[in-house]
Amino acid sequence: MENSKSKDPLHGITLLKIVEQLVAHYGFDTLGELIKIKCFTDNPSVKSSLTFLRKTDWARKQVEELYVSSLPKFS
Repeated sequence: MENSKSKDPLHGITLLKIVEQLVAHYGFDTLGELIKIKCFTDNPSVKSSLTFLRKTDWARKQVEELYVSSLPKFS
């Protein structure tokens, strides 16, 4: 079997890393505008965002989609 890299851009990336990179790039204000969830608009923190996103699949999916679409901007 051939050893090849996973084509999944989220492979090996933790939710913590995703949130930290999005916050560093956009800030909580812009994240709250891009994804309408309270953990980014009302008293936001990485810890509270992680807690919410780990429990809420639809919100996590939106965050992961934003991360994947933003990957070219991070380079």
